[in-house]
Amino acid sequence: MAARARAREDGKAQGDGKTRCNWASGASVDLPYRRYHDEEWGVPVHEDRRLFEFIVLEGAQAGLSWRTVLGKRAAYRRAFHDFDIAKVAAMSDGRLEKLLVDPALIRNRLKIFSARNNARAALQIIDESGSLDAWLWSWVDGKPLLNHWRSQDEVPATSSISDALSKALHKRGFRFVGSTIMYAFMQATGMVNDHLSGCFRHPRNHGKATRA
Repeated sequence: MAARARAREDGKAQGDGKTRCNWASGASVDLPYRRYHDEEWGVPVHEDRRLFEFIVLEGAQAGLSWRTVLGKRAAYRRAFHDFDIAKVAAMSDGRLEKLLVDPALIRNRLKIFSARNNARAALQIIDESGSLDAWLWSWVDGKPLLNHWRSQDEVPATSSISDALSKALHKRGFRFVGSTIMYAFMQATGMVNDHLSGCFRHPRNHGKATRA
C-alpha cells in the first residue's frame, strides 16, 4: 500500500465534499478504487479467511499497482476458493498450473504457487495459535496503530513492526512477504491506520495515537 500513498499533493475535497488520502483523490480515480479507500482500507480485519486473502493479494501486487490487483480480486476469489485456507493448501499442482493460463489472474508462477505455500504455512500458525487473526494482531498488541500524518510524504513504506513481521513470516516459510508488502498488509487490514489526518476516514477523535 505504500506505493498507493505516493501522490504529490494532499487529497482535496471531491464532488461529494469529502477530503480523502491522495491515492483516492482526483478525477482519474475510479469508483471501485475510491470505494475501497472509503469502506475497506484501514478497517480492522479479524476473519482468518480475509486476512489470508490480503496476504495473497498484497503479495500478488509486488511490482504492480494495487488498482490492478483490486480489479482482479473477484477472479482471485473464484480461483482460490474464496480464500478458504484449508482448500487453498490442498490445491494440486495441476490446478495451479491451470491458473497460470487464466487471463483474469496475474500469471506469475511464483506468485500463483506461493498462495498454496502460504496457506500451508498459515495452517501451521492456526494450529499453534488458534487463529491467524490472533497471531497477526499480536504484533500490534491487538489494537490498531493510529498515525496522524498530515502529508502523504510522511507515510512510510515500512516500519520496525513490518520488518519484524516479515522476518517471522519468512522464517515460517511464507513467500512474497517482504517488509514493504507486510506494511501494506498492515494498512489494508487496519493493523495500522494511515489515513491522513485531513482525510474524512481518519478517526481523529477516537483513542490515543500510537506510532507504528
